[in-house]
Amino acid sequence: MSAAGILRRDRTEPRKRDADATRGAILEAAKVQFARLGYDRTVMRDIAAEAGADVALIKRYFGGKEGLFTAALKASFRPDWLQTWDRRTFASEIATMMADGAHVDEERAHSFQFLLRAATSPTTAPLLNVAIQERFLGPIRDWLGGEDAPARARVLAAAFIGFLVERLIRDKPLAGRERRVFIQHATTMFEAIVREGTS
Repeated sequence: MSAAGILRRDRTEPRKRDADATRGAILEAAKVQFARLGYDRTVMRDIAAEAGADVALIKRYFGGKEGLFTAALKASFRPDWLQTWDRRTFASEIATMMADGAHVDEERAHSFQFLLRAATSPTTAPLLNVAIQERFLGPIRDWLGGEDAPARARVLAAAFIGFLVERLIRDKPLAGRERRVFIQHATTMFEAIVREGTS
């Protein structure tokens, strides 16, 4: 590569990193603002100000308010989270994790509030449904496989979310007999859902 080509590449790399950082900052600010105010009351100007970015960049990167909201929803899910779980130990590990306490930091609280607002608003519930299908239910369905995978994925997702909410509200580990019985029953329930795909 010529010296001029190397120079051009070096000059563009920092701009790419800056663009990625700005896009990420806008996404994080969007999650906070949408969680605080909901979709209808959130103003793009306030998101841009919190992100330290020009409001015009929201349209450039996301196409507008709805595009930003959809991107923020998708960024709230990790579609690869199931890939690290072993089928043989999934049920007991999830049950044990749910028996433990969960420290609810500010970022996690905002994410939970953001998703809750999205689910309860007629404007944004359809957008949340698309994001959940793509980033949450889809990966669960593919991971489960086997007969009736779509229905079993919904049951697993509902159970996981329910346990997670209880864990977040409780925010302290279970102990003694209560912990043992909790893990036993939760393990049995999760195993029943996963096992159907291995028969």
